Amino acid sequence: MSTRIKSIIVGTGSFVPVNIISNNDFLEHRFYEKNGEPILRENSEVIQKFQDITEIEERRYANKEHMASDLGYFAALNAIESSGIDPETLDYIIVAHNFGDIAPGSTRVDVLPTLGSRIKHKLGIKNPDCVAYDLPFGCPGWLQGMIQADYYIRSGDAKRVLIIGTETLSRVTDPHDRDSMIYADGSGATILEGKITDNEGILAHKTQTHTSAEAYYLYSGGSSNPDLITDDQFIKMDGRKIYEYALKNVPLVIQQTLDKSGTDVRDVKKVLVHQANGKMDEAILKRLFKMNGITDAPMDVMPMTIANFGNSSVATVPTLLDMILKNKLDGHQINKGDTVVFTSVGSGMNINSMVYRF
Repeated sequence: MSTRIKSIIVGTGSFVPVNIISNNDFLEHRFYEKNGEPILRENSEVIQKFQDITEIEERRYANKEHMASDLGYFAALNAIESSGIDPETLDYIIVAHNFGDIAPGSTRVDVLPTLGSRIKHKLGIKNPDCVAYDLPFGCPGWLQGMIQADYYIRSGDAKRVLIIGTETLSRVTDPHDRDSMIYADGSGATILEGKITDNEGILAHKTQTHTSAEAYYLYSGGSSNPDLITDDQFIKMDGRKIYEYALKNVPLVIQQTLDKSGTDVRDVKKVLVHQANGKMDEAILKRLFKMNGITDAPMDVMPMTIANFGNSSVATVPTLLDMILKNKLDGHQINKGDTVVFTSVGSGMNINSMVYRF
């Protein structure tokens, strides 16, 4: 691999659905514990505690006529337009997701053909050398797609790669599980291009997979309501264990990536973290800086969108990046020469991190 070829972000795009679902929309739900026992507290109290922990006030759900591949297409088109490239020159299209296309009212996964092929078809790309495939890797899927694209580009095998994260998690949530309030829909995309440079682009990355007990902290399961007779499978989680796992391991992976790139945490201008849980993300940042002898972490380096957009899994980080670069997130900007950290944690359990210089 050439050490001088760097993977450069030349375009970004995102699609945020217009349907706003507030916390009040869950007031009439019947929530149950994981053991099937009904939660006896008032829903207003359950929802307020949920908001205090996650910082989520509202989330976005896709239109009924839109599938995950549609959202991915919208974000991809946005990224292509912002880059000004000819889509026929793309060497790869990598689409990260967890559940494929899911029709409203169903939890059935549809991945044949792949979402990559569906999006390539929607984009009208005829070039057979543009290889399109899917990447199921939990919430870190989009960032892992960026890492794979970096390998392709630095090997000389590819010049341009489109990486998409798209999801309609609202269609695999159990209405009787309070954790369902976390999830949202959306899509984000980036285009990487290989350039010979010493001063910008992807500097380093690191990925880990933990599969002891951690493998089933996020899983598919039946409804929490024991009276609901259905074969449907919903996304389930053990929130407390995920929190503890992430707080212990994510800062270590970020630090290894910083060390690999020769970057001091004090030189990082932004940390774009997967929007999973507001309090958890804040704790991760504080621990990262504390590991470097800094007791007062500069919280302004970590922009957050989870309060309004919820957790859209693979879409959270590329959407966040697109909003900042297009001046759509008040109080945050990325300037030439800035060093930025991307990081995510999710089902697997998988963690990844990347250091990028603009």
